[in-house]
Amino acid sequence: MTPRLSESRLANIGAFAIQGGFRAYRGRFQAITHRAQTRFEARDWQGMQRDAAERLALYREIVDEVVSEIQELLGTRQEDRLIWAGMKAVYSGLIAGYDDWELAETFFNSITRRLFTTVGVDPQIEFVTTDYETPPTPSTRSVYRSFGRREDTVDLVRELLTAYAFAVPYADLEGDARAVAAAVERRLSEVGALRTADRVEVVCSPFFRGKGAYLIGRLYSGSHLLPLMLALTNTVDGVVVDAVLLEESAASILFSFAWTYFHVETERPYDLVRFLRAVMPRKRIAELYISLGFNKHGKTELYRDLLRHLRSADDCFEIAPGQRGMVMTVFTMPSYDMVFKIIRDQFAAPKDSTRQEVRQKYALVFRHDRAGRLIDAQEFEHMQIERSRFAASLLAELEAEASATVTVGDEFVTIAHLYVERRVTPLDIYIREAPESAAEQAVADYGEAIKDLARSNIFPGDMMLKNFGVTRHGRVVFYDYDELCLLTTCRFRRLPPPASYEDELAAEPWFHVRHGDIFPEEFGRFLGLSEPLRRRFEAEHGDLFDPAYWREMQAGLTAGRLFSIIPYAGHTRLHQDRPDDRC
Repeated sequence: MTPRLSESRLANIGAFAIQGGFRAYRGRFQAITHRAQTRFEARDWQGMQRDAAERLALYREIVDEVVSEIQELLGTRQEDRLIWAGMKAVYSGLIAGYDDWELAETFFNSITRRLFTTVGVDPQIEFVTTDYETPPTPSTRSVYRSFGRREDTVDLVRELLTAYAFAVPYADLEGDARAVAAAVERRLSEVGALRTADRVEVVCSPFFRGKGAYLIGRLYSGSHLLPLMLALTNTVDGVVVDAVLLEESAASILFSFAWTYFHVETERPYDLVRFLRAVMPRKRIAELYISLGFNKHGKTELYRDLLRHLRSADDCFEIAPGQRGMVMTVFTMPSYDMVFKIIRDQFAAPKDSTRQEVRQKYALVFRHDRAGRLIDAQEFEHMQIERSRFAASLLAELEAEASATVTVGDEFVTIAHLYVERRVTPLDIYIREAPESAAEQAVADYGEAIKDLARSNIFPGDMMLKNFGVTRHGRVVFYDYDELCLLTTCRFRRLPPPASYEDELAAEPWFHVRHGDIFPEEFGRFLGLSEPLRRRFEAEHGDLFDPAYWREMQAGLTAGRLFSIIPYAGHTRLHQDRPDDRC
């Protein structure tokens, strides 16, 4: 018979197994990320898309393997907390010399929460807070390259671009250097800085996403610190600098929670995140980790951020403003810019989807290109919060509408499953309360959001204003996913003409409607826009009411075309006359 292993021996073996799983995950993550530059140089956009999908699926795949290994190792002692406390202590020592120790801690948590289904948190068997408040290892290599002062800004930019050479040459290095330098000098003049930069610091590795590459840095001029982010595209003529971003708001949009994650090589994510935070101080640490593809650790940081906020704030969770959702009950805290979404027990008519289908839609959004228009949702399970932090009206709604998911106890509220998203202003509220010019701009961007989603093969399903929101940068995003679907699965039809006057007056359609039929000519009936705003929308996006637009998009997507979705404003582009391949 195989001898029964002691608790300490099992703890050691288990810790080494989890460490091995983490190293396997990081090795494969880095290998996929490393391919991004080659994909960019070869203009292999389909390959880049496949790599993004493969990398997203990697974490769960490795965790599943490790969980099976631990289950086999521990057998009937799978939930022995003494073993797990020892395993955590051993594991903490194993990762003490890692540059990515924070990711390793989160990986351990992923294993324990899969095996224990812990309600709330248990610091004995998981890293609720990090074991290392300061990095356990010193930085051995800078995360950025530094470019010193030059007499001429053009010389500085030329040196920078040359340092980031690709296998494909720049189409016009001198022309781009002059254009970037001119934009930099204009911005320095606008903020009252010196005429030239004292130095520029740029992350060692380029950032890649979709069809773009980005040089991410910061510029110092006297007492001023500015973002310096160069957006590169690889055209048939070579690499060009398409845009230069020099404002915090533009940088923040580039790293928005509504975009797919970047591919950037880094051995020490901690240092890279702090570098980025210096130029985007309003970004949460969690959001920056997520933007780099470390979404699981980003979720860990988000939970820690929530705990810190609950300790420092004295307001309560309350029902989120806006129209009540038919599928989700949504709550928020006035002092905290996140919303919490729970699937209702029963959906109001005419919604006929199931809880599982709703979860599948959120999973689709996670895997798909979010095109800068779909809010990234972090999924939490078994969250426990003190009952005193909930308003009475919210508790009543949770008990009435979500009792299958929420347990309201004497001391705590336990939520079995919820989504956490960045809070935005619902579009219907925004256009009602914003100045007229801002409302018009939001309506125009609402149409652009629908088109960006179409370019990424997403049809929102329910296009009512209440399902869209406006970010702090005035960008319109979509957040109601229960009717979302792939555009290529839709059937867009033109309304048949009525055969008689009676047909026109009939309450029911005078023609056969199959499940899944979509009639774009009817979209206008559901917009709920005032006449001036409707005219603005129709002037810029009237093609959305024509089935031909949607069928053309479907044809392009079916043929394998990948549309460009530009993550920066038109005025930042250096080649205004250069066409792109958007509709």
